[in-house]
Amino acid sequence: MTRPAVRDLHAEDWPSVAAIYAEGIATGDATFETVVPGWEAWDAAHLRNPRLAALLGGRVVGWAALTPVSSRCVYAGVAEVSVYVARDVRNRGVGRILLEGLIERAELGGIWTLQAGIFPENVASVRLHERSGFRVVGTRERLGQLHGRWRDVRLLERRSPTIG
Repeated sequence: MTRPAVRDLHAEDWPSVAAIYAEGIATGDATFETVVPGWEAWDAAHLRNPRLAALLGGRVVGWAALTPVSSRCVYAGVAEVSVYVARDVRNRGVGRILLEGLIERAELGGIWTLQAGIFPENVASVRLHERSGFRVVGTRERLGQLHGRWRDVRLLERRSPTIG
């Protein structure tokens, strides 16, 4: 597979981003969300930078973005990671390219801690994050229900090496 190009995600990418997000939701192992939000809600919930799109042959095949973990100023450098890859290109390195680009740009933008909440059943996502320097800090048991089933969430964290 050709290495995907990575660029900033734009509002015009939303139809592709939403379709990829819907594929993740449909797995039942990517998020507690059950429907894709509209662009305005998604845009308001995510940090402006970085937001990345991976492209193959001009087609958006993955995206990555950050959500602030709190509005309190002390947590301004802490963000939660989202990485989603189109079903037909999974397990080909697209997620890793996106996550590594997100890490690099986040650190340049002053983010010192990245965290990810991942269902333990999503083994590929846990491994992806671990290969990119995240460590498991714990499991939040029975954190919430999805489709009537209690789900655990594994909490992973990556600290910037430039932080004392």
